[in-house]
Amino acid sequence: MKDLLVILGPTACGKTTFAAYLAYDMDGEIISADSRQVYRGMDIGTGKDLVDYHVKEKDIPYHLIDVADAGTRYNVYEWRKGFLDAYADIQGRGKLPILCGGTGMYIESVVKAYEFDEGKFPEFSSLIIGLDISRDARREKISRRLRARLEEGMVEEVRGLIDRGVSTERLIRYGLEYKYVTLYLLGQLQYEEMVSLLEIAIHQFAKRQMTWFRGMEERRGIKIHWLSVDTPVEERIEKVKELWQKQTALA
Repeated sequence: MKDLLVILGPTACGKTTFAAYLAYDMDGEIISADSRQVYRGMDIGTGKDLVDYHVKEKDIPYHLIDVADAGTRYNVYEWRKGFLDAYADIQGRGKLPILCGGTGMYIESVVKAYEFDEGKFPEFSSLIIGLDISRDARREKISRRLRARLEEGMVEEVRGLIDRGVSTERLIRYGLEYKYVTLYLLGQLQYEEMVSLLEIAIHQFAKRQMTWFRGMEERRGIKIHWLSVDTPVEERIEKVKELWQKQTALA
């Protein structure tokens, strides 16, 4: 059985930053479990924040980001193939694979080794770490981050995708930022209406993520070790290393 470290949590909880620090400390590389960060050119709206992969003058390698053209279809079947390739590559070079993201279906399909794509999927001995953030703190971070992304040029990013030929129908199906900004650019929403509806939608999305993670634990028997984001990052890293050592010793 293969070892895998997983970092999950709702949007705006700081998953990527924490995973990058873990990768720095534990000599690892990150495999992204985000269903929209796979698309090239969809940067601001998906929150790639690639600067987060730079820790203490070191660039942390990442995988399954920017692997498909915006406007194309990319699903869990393709992602799982990419995951297995990335895992083998990372492990083959003696590094620690760290799966990090908020797309619960992608993560669960790996840790439960689902066989819904017509072939036996490898089983993993997964240590799953969840980042716990209070509802109020999460809402405040989501609101602040949305305004920052708008200032960074999120509307211009979506306009550029349309100009390059990505269909508005496809952008709307990508949801959240791409849906509401596209509706604004099509003249179906006023700017402030777009911002308000998008903010509500992101809050609802974060709530659905937590519902999925609770379902993983309560209904599907997946153990998640929750760590508070209020705990200093150094303490969280030490806790993960302690749990990892216990798990690998039992393997």
